[in-house]
Amino acid sequence: MAAPSQSGRLRKELSLFSVYTIATGATLSSGFFLLPGLAAVSAGPAVVLSYLLAVVPILPGILSKIELATAMPRAGGEYYFLDRSLGPLVGTIAGLGTWCGLVLKTAFALIGIAAYLGVFFPDLKITPWVIASAILFGLVNLLGSRRSGSLQTVLVMGLLLLLGWFIATGVFEVKTEYTQGFLDRGWYQILSASGLVCVSFMGLTNVASIAEEVKDPERNLTLGIFLALGTSVLVYGLGTYVIVGVVPPQILYPADAPSLTPVADAARVMAGPVGAGVMTVAAVLACLSVGNAGILSASRYPLAMSRDHLLPAWFRRLNGHNAPRNGIIVTVAMILVFVTVLDAAAIAKLASAFLLLLFAFNCLAVLVMRESRIESYDPGFRSPGYPWVQIVGIIAPLALIAVMGWLPVAFTAGIIAVGTAWYLSYASKRVVRTGAIYHLFARLGQHRFEGLDRELRGILKEKGIRHEDPYDHVVATARAFDAPGQVTFEQVVHQAAEMLAADLPLNSQQIESKLMEGTRVGATPTARGVALPHLRLAGIRHPLMVIARTPEGVRVEVAADLAPHGSDQPIYAVFFLISPEHDAAQHLRLLAHVAQRVEDEDFMANWLAAKNEQKLKEILVREEHFLSLTLNEGSATADLIGRTLRDLSFPDGSLIALINRSNDVVVPDGHTILHEQDTITIVGLPKSIRELRERYEQDETTKPRSDGAT
Repeated sequence: MAAPSQSGRLRKELSLFSVYTIATGATLSSGFFLLPGLAAVSAGPAVVLSYLLAVVPILPGILSKIELATAMPRAGGEYYFLDRSLGPLVGTIAGLGTWCGLVLKTAFALIGIAAYLGVFFPDLKITPWVIASAILFGLVNLLGSRRSGSLQTVLVMGLLLLLGWFIATGVFEVKTEYTQGFLDRGWYQILSASGLVCVSFMGLTNVASIAEEVKDPERNLTLGIFLALGTSVLVYGLGTYVIVGVVPPQILYPADAPSLTPVADAARVMAGPVGAGVMTVAAVLACLSVGNAGILSASRYPLAMSRDHLLPAWFRRLNGHNAPRNGIIVTVAMILVFVTVLDAAAIAKLASAFLLLLFAFNCLAVLVMRESRIESYDPGFRSPGYPWVQIVGIIAPLALIAVMGWLPVAFTAGIIAVGTAWYLSYASKRVVRTGAIYHLFARLGQHRFEGLDRELRGILKEKGIRHEDPYDHVVATARAFDAPGQVTFEQVVHQAAEMLAADLPLNSQQIESKLMEGTRVGATPTARGVALPHLRLAGIRHPLMVIARTPEGVRVEVAADLAPHGSDQPIYAVFFLISPEHDAAQHLRLLAHVAQRVEDEDFMANWLAAKNEQKLKEILVREEHFLSLTLNEGSATADLIGRTLRDLSFPDGSLIALINRSNDVVVPDGHTILHEQDTITIVGLPKSIRELRERYEQDETTKPRSDGAT
């Protein structure tokens, strides 16, 4: 887990490959190495079909969880998403359910380790070993141990290589007589087995709980989970086909004692004791990784719920190693209880039931978030087939739980009842927030919780702009002016409105009125000497910006009853942003990115020191997306002088957005001719900007600097 940054947020250090290996490693463990024999008791050789069918009811939940994670990349995963969407009551149920589900999955993984160690030590007793290993892993976690990302990569890639050998060798060893009567057990038993093996895919989206630490989560989280899903389906489908086709039924799934080491059994048939030994080591390593990480992950849920006041402060206590001591102790205790009173099949069923319930909640959460129409809800991935996919994703998992038998149904109902009772008796007196569902109620004339909107806007700022957002172009083509001396905010707005009127379907008086109206009601963000008046208008195709610098400072006044939303400090920078009405999310992302840029410690000093409009803009735009060149004879830029823009051979993904000519700003088009001493502003993709820097080397006095200093 990444260390906190100085801002108090977790550093974004996980790449696409990291997401893939974490998701894959958490999925290909006991579900593959331990469960096929147990599931085959119900489904027979059609257990292959059970694994594939298990994806169907949870796929809508996976799609929905990815959407929620890209909209709210926050540590806490399911609990955080459901609490913020459906409210703290459902958050309490989901938090307790996820905690129990992870505990059960961890217990199942520890059973898998013990079962496979039995290959080497036939007299090993499973339950005592699981108890001892749970206590050992608990002690390791109390010492603040963290799984190394590089070790995880090595483990997963090694595991995939071994599984590749297992499948590639095994498909040629399959005996058709072992798969005869494929559907003889009937669809009810096949579906029941599907419910049992759902736990196999439980780890697939666990990576969403560390979404806050993923670089570019909108891309990497989405692609990483889909790649892990594809890998898992392939391995489970082909791997279980090899198992049922190689291991005799009387060894794999006798009704009284199904095999708990099906992969080792198959490898022994294929390659003798050496093959069994190799796959046993692979199984132990896979389950070790999941077992240790399971206690690590599970113990963080009571910590997160305690911080939100849903559980007692006792769970917030950290030991000297910065580990949640009490959360770890209770988690280990729950593992000991489960392995003592339940067998492996029951543990797998209960874990699967919780997974199915949570995926149904994920689908409901997406329905609520979208129908609440919160503008700051801005997922990078939107689940296809809305809302029908979500409706199926609610109904199918609940139906599958019912097919699994009375124990999963009773336990699931028990968690809901306990979570509800706990919330009403304890948490409701301590929690003041609500979820997005109240924004949905607001459409029916009821109240909403504005704190959620503020929280989502904060997340937007952290996520940053998307590749397709025209931020650099908007800044580069913005009009800018200085307002020196003792001026009022109204005078600054008046001058900006006159500039904007040239490109908008409103006159300057209408623009000024709308901007001032938003400011008076507290809709203009102000902080750190910066104000961001903004509007969304119909009838415009792209965002526009006007930049104003007020060296002497101005005051922004708001209505008396909204004074807390205003700012007493003087404002030295005003950024007017006007965006198309239909794209609220992009408008908020652009605003959030401006706010993020001005939070740099040296922003204001550089802003006040900048000598011209060009330098003001350089302060706002990332250097890798922005290049400023002054055209001079005798330099590398000489070949640009006298040419029209349409004749230039610039790299794809770059364009000249602005020309500064004799202190006048020229907005270029294809027919514009470049003159000597023109300063041109180029925006584009980082690769294109790097190529242009290499092509047109400038001496240090003309190179742009990311800090805007002159």
